[in-house]
Amino acid sequence: MLALATVGFAVNFWAWALLSPLGPRFQDRLDLTSFQQSLLVAVPVVVGSLGRIPVGALTDRFGGRAMFPIVSAATVVPVLHLGLAGHSSLAALLVGGFFLGIGGTAFAVGVPFVNAWFPSERRGLAIGVFGAGMGGTAISALTTVKLVDAHSMSTPFLITAAVLAVYAVTAALLLRDAPGRTTPTEPPARRLAATARLGITWQASALYTVAFGGYVAFSVYLPTYLKTGYGLTQADAANRMAGFVLVAVAMRPVGGWLSDRLGPVRVLAGALAVVVAGAVAQSFTPALAPVGTIAFLAMAGALGAGSGATFALVALLTPADRIGSVTGVVGAAGGLGGFVPPLVMGSMYGEYGTYAAGLALLAIVAAAALVHTLIRVRAAAEGAEGKRPTDRRGERRIAGTTT
Repeated sequence: MLALATVGFAVNFWAWALLSPLGPRFQDRLDLTSFQQSLLVAVPVVVGSLGRIPVGALTDRFGGRAMFPIVSAATVVPVLHLGLAGHSSLAALLVGGFFLGIGGTAFAVGVPFVNAWFPSERRGLAIGVFGAGMGGTAISALTTVKLVDAHSMSTPFLITAAVLAVYAVTAALLLRDAPGRTTPTEPPARRLAATARLGITWQASALYTVAFGGYVAFSVYLPTYLKTGYGLTQADAANRMAGFVLVAVAMRPVGGWLSDRLGPVRVLAGALAVVVAGAVAQSFTPALAPVGTIAFLAMAGALGAGSGATFALVALLTPADRIGSVTGVVGAAGGLGGFVPPLVMGSMYGEYGTYAAGLALLAIVAAAALVHTLIRVRAAAEGAEGKRPTDRRGERRIAGTTT
């Protein structure tokens, strides 16, 4: 079930990220401004992010077995639109990008689905493995431009649509919800209101805005940044973005695994400290070899580990029947965190001809999140650990260890 969910997440994220590698090409073909190009790649992000709130609540109610095929099948429609007719104008691209956001909601389906299959001491690693499905963006980065160059603009979209359709059928036949899954009975509006009253909802949202939001922002805007700021070719910039994504993807399950053993607060604090250092270094626009490359790859690893640790924290502090709803809100916050930076970076570069201010702002936000983690989140985690019941040996299970 974990493998099937991870594949589904990867396939939907592959579709969700199709426009990003082609952003520079659309800018040249349609004579777009920097802001218009940023808007084009950001629209699927914000729609996919906000859509996680209702999709997470629906997953609590109907389960991942129903929601994974529905989300995958629905994403086929905008992918076909973009491939067949929707790439000839900015308006058509924005319409397609809006509905392409459906693919981004798959995250809010997978987290509660996977969470229900594993005991608490293994959920950090399990959700981290599932989170590695965000590597679907790397598939897009590595293949989209090459397929367009070798064949046509329609080719990557048609291939992705076919893969989505196959997965939707496979999921409908093979996925099963965990035995004993808790199904809420209260109305969705009341359930979301109760979710909003949970402290973990907003604490995790703030952290995920920085961790996953930073990852999303770089994954959609890095090709443009490298092409404009360093003069790289479109293909070279896309390949380097894929390297960034792969490091982040590899570190996400590592962050979950470390959280099971060290506790998510320690992992989050370390990750955020690395992001601060990397953003400060890159704000000076150093040479790509070696300082710029080291800074970006360090931030990629830290953002991936921090994303995994955030949902280890959610699994630790959230009631079982609220996981989907909390995941939806937290996932929305993370996606929205990725929506704003590309617009800010594009606007600042258009106005001042530099990206330094945007990276400095990232450093400031990450530093604020680090302070929040060390003070408020640590207190909440310690309080929750103190309330956890003892097992039959009189030991209390805390973050994968016994005391």
